[in-house]
Amino acid sequence: MPADFYEEEDFQGQFKGNVFKRILDLMRPHWPWVLGFLICVIIVSILDAYFTYLSKQIVDRGIVNKDINALQQILVNYGILILVQAAAVFGFVFLVGVLGERVRYDLRQSLFNHLQRLSLSYFSRTPVGWIMSRVTNDTERVAELVTWGVLDSTWGVINILTSVIFMLVIDWRLALIVIAILPFLFYVAVQFRKRILEQFRNVRKINSKITASYNENISGVRVVKALGREDENLREFGEQTSAMRKAGYRAAWLSALFLPSVQIISAVGLGGIIWYSGATVGSGTFSIGSLQAFITYMTSMLWPIQDVARVFAEMQRALASAERIFSLVDTTPEILDKPGAFDPGTIRGEIQFEHMYFWYEDELPVIKDLNLTIQHGETIALVGSTGGGKTTIVNLLCRFYEPKRGRILIGGHDYTDLSLQAIQSRIGVVLQTPHLFSGTIRENIAYGRLKASQQDIEAAAKLVGADHFIQRFEHGYDEQVGEGGVLLSVGQKQLISLARAVLSNPEIFIMDEATSSVDTLTESMIQKGMEAIMQDRTSIIIAHRLSTIKTAHRILVIEDGQIAEMGNHAELLKLKGKYYNLYTRQFRFEREDAYNIFKENNQANLSAG
Repeated sequence: MPADFYEEEDFQGQFKGNVFKRILDLMRPHWPWVLGFLICVIIVSILDAYFTYLSKQIVDRGIVNKDINALQQILVNYGILILVQAAAVFGFVFLVGVLGERVRYDLRQSLFNHLQRLSLSYFSRTPVGWIMSRVTNDTERVAELVTWGVLDSTWGVINILTSVIFMLVIDWRLALIVIAILPFLFYVAVQFRKRILEQFRNVRKINSKITASYNENISGVRVVKALGREDENLREFGEQTSAMRKAGYRAAWLSALFLPSVQIISAVGLGGIIWYSGATVGSGTFSIGSLQAFITYMTSMLWPIQDVARVFAEMQRALASAERIFSLVDTTPEILDKPGAFDPGTIRGEIQFEHMYFWYEDELPVIKDLNLTIQHGETIALVGSTGGGKTTIVNLLCRFYEPKRGRILIGGHDYTDLSLQAIQSRIGVVLQTPHLFSGTIRENIAYGRLKASQQDIEAAAKLVGADHFIQRFEHGYDEQVGEGGVLLSVGQKQLISLARAVLSNPEIFIMDEATSSVDTLTESMIQKGMEAIMQDRTSIIIAHRLSTIKTAHRILVIEDGQIAEMGNHAELLKLKGKYYNLYTRQFRFEREDAYNIFKENNQANLSAG
């Protein structure tokens, strides 16, 4: 699936009830808290309506009839119920706050856990900004819906129902006028629902692009500065934000239009009540208190209706977010353990690639009929032009991907019969661009073996030659590396990555062009570290600098997904084929670079003299 699928992913069609059901299911584990705040909200809503009824009795029984005792009793009841309502308000605010945090935690925890299970191919084609937007912005919107959204809508609906019930008690004929208005309000809501939802979906889609753009520009700021791309990036970002502004404006305009529409319909009903009551108050069939109560009920219903309308508008935005969250949750890993997959206890042994084919896109094979046997303890080097399939072979061995045809055997077992944990926990990989996590040097070395002792960590660092520069830091192994290891040089990060691989004690060791971005001195240090790691374990090296692979047992020249040449360093030089051409060309370039450096140093010395 192409990467732009996730950037452009859209959710069309009508609102689906199963999405809303899945949102409500988020509250099921916390039902005591939900029940508690719903009870508190219902109490507050009923008391709101009852206070208006008490106001009617104050006017009719206490003021008009001048009954002081009745007035005092009503006021006492009013005061007691105010305290009850205050306690209920405190209850629902506290409970909904706790519930909101729990729902956020559950959502983000489940998304993070699911991301750990997804295959490498998912992350290769999905923008980081898309994922981050799902885990942060969208979870926040859904959590708001299932907490404050449910609270506000419950308060609004109960307030409307209790107001209608009390109006029926006071005068059923006037109440029918109010009830007749409700279908019109429902019709307005149905008409607005589709339009608001569509616009908020557009907002979320564009927001994903903007988040991805932020991530790419911040991560690649050095390239942006080096190539002077600031103005062009500003122009592209301006186009995205302009589209976001337009979509957001349309969504806000529709949401704002919803409320006045409700108010206009409600005002028509209020006018009918005033007209009817004005004709009946004088005849004595309708009291002043009843008129006051009816007008209060009608006007007070406007606020719950507006609140429900606001929640409904926000619900469309939350539903669009929920659809995206569930699309991530429903994504299944492409690489899964078979039923009955087992852990053999070790993956030491012979590795065989049998008639293996692999492609990322149909009809474009990257690996073609690869046949290769690697003995335990053997060091294999893969060389060749970029795009030839070297890294793909390594990714297949790590089972980040699986062969489309053919198979890979480890220790005589088809590796798809083994569990992913059994394979990947016993393979150590050092990449061309090492990645360190925020924290200390100690934490990064122990990343793959959290219970390692300080002695083990230092021993691993000494083995690869990293201890000497670590000790020079003010805090030694407790020195912070910064986000992505930004506070360290490339060579230092690479040596820490090597120490991390040593500490995890892998049975298969893989180096993917780990020396291509460092200077000659650092390269020699890394080579020493590699030699320490490769003892008594199967090793595969992908090398850009051919000087790092001279001691490999076998060197494979990979071209167009096939083995073009195979042999040790001396044998391949004698062939004077592809490897010979690669080696002599690189050797010539290295000699030219060394001569240019020597020439520049001499000129500098002469100028100084």
